[in-house]
Amino acid sequence: MTLTPLAGRPLPLLTPQQIAGMQSDLAEVVEYRKSGLSLNHIVGCPLDCGYCVRHLFQNFEMKVPRALMTDAEAVDALVNHPYFRAHTTPVQLFNRATDPMLPVVKPHTFNVLRLLDEQGLTNHVLVITRWRVTPEDCEVLNSFKHLRLTVLVTHSGISNTDIEPVDSAIAAKSLRTLFEHAQRYRTVLYWRPIVPGLNDSDAHLARARELSRYAHATVFTGLFFREEIASYYEAHGMPMPYEGTARRKIMPEEAEDRILHSFHVPGDMESPYGALFRKTSCAVAYAHGEADYNGHYGIRELCDICPSEQLARCRAAWKEPDPRDVLTQASKLGATGVVEVTQRAIIVEGLDTPPRYFLQHLYGYQCHDRAKPHLFRQHGRAPIGWSAENGSTP
Repeated sequence: MTLTPLAGRPLPLLTPQQIAGMQSDLAEVVEYRKSGLSLNHIVGCPLDCGYCVRHLFQNFEMKVPRALMTDAEAVDALVNHPYFRAHTTPVQLFNRATDPMLPVVKPHTFNVLRLLDEQGLTNHVLVITRWRVTPEDCEVLNSFKHLRLTVLVTHSGISNTDIEPVDSAIAAKSLRTLFEHAQRYRTVLYWRPIVPGLNDSDAHLARARELSRYAHATVFTGLFFREEIASYYEAHGMPMPYEGTARRKIMPEEAEDRILHSFHVPGDMESPYGALFRKTSCAVAYAHGEADYNGHYGIRELCDICPSEQLARCRAAWKEPDPRDVLTQASKLGATGVVEVTQRAIIVEGLDTPPRYFLQHLYGYQCHDRAKPHLFRQHGRAPIGWSAENGSTP
C-alpha cells in the first residue's frame, strides 16, 4: 500500500491574476531540462541560497510556497505533455522554484509520486533536496512500487551564510537517513556547487569522501553563474566567485583535478574513483544498476572515472541511431540545416533545448547544438578555467 500522508490542507492556489503577473516561463509548470521533464507547479522557497536558479525567474523574493494548480492537474499536464514518453522520459519534481521536502511542500511531493506510481509508470523520477528527511519520509518513499525513484541530496559544505544560509549538516543528516532506510529508492550525494577557494579545501574534499559512503553514487558539479545571479551577489556585497558569467556551469579544470586526486584509489582497476560521476544521469543510472539514459558513453573522456561495471552496462546499451530516422524526427521538431550523427552525438541546428533533450532521451544518445559545441574534456561546461589546448576538439 502506498503511503502518502497529507499534513494539513494543500497549499493555497494562486489566482489567475497572480499567475498572469509572473514571468511566463515560471508559470509554465512543465519544462524540459537535461535530466528530464521538470514539474514545477509549486513556487516559492524560504531557503535563500544566493546562487539559486530562482533568480532567473524573478521570483527569489517569493518565500512562501504557493501552488499554480492542483497536484492532479499538474500530473495530467506532465503525462500528456508532447515530449513525455511513458517508462522512458526521466522526470524531476520541484527542482526549479522550491525544495520538495519543505514541510508544506512535502505532502505535494508525495502526492505527485503517488499519482504517477498508480499509473504503473516506471520512469526515472528525481527528487532533489537540501532539507530535512525523516525515517517516516523514507517509509513513504519506499512504498512506491513502479517508479525508479532517486533522491539527490544537495550538499556543498559552504559556510558563508550570505551565500548559503542553510547549514550543510542538515543535508548530511538527511543523506545518512535516506541511505540507511533505502529499499526501493536510491540516494545520490549531489555535491554542488563546488567553487574554488570557497568549498574545495582539503577538509571539504575529505568531508565529501566521508559522505559518499552514505550514498549509492556521488555526482559533483560546479556553479551555475548567470548575470541575474551575479547581480544578486553584487547587490548584497557577496564575494564574486568568477570575473565573468557563463551560460553553462563553471567547473575549472584545476578544481576537477583536485577532486579526482582526492577520490582516487591507487591500484583499484575496477572502480578507481569509487561511485563518483561527472553527470547526474550517470550517477542515477549507476545507482539503479542501469545504463546512462543520456547516452554520455559517446563522450568517452567523460567515462574515464566510471566503475568498470558501469562502463560495461553503458557499452552494451549504447547504439548509434539510424541517421535517416534521426533526420525524420529532428525535421518534425523543426531542425534546420544538416542533421549529423557522429560517434559522439547527434548534431543539429535550429532546435532549442527541449527538442534536443527529447531526441537525447528518445535515442539514449547525446544531442548537441552545432552552434554551442561540447568541447573535448570540458564535459559540456563553461570554458572558464580551461585552457585552449584542453578545450580543443579531438
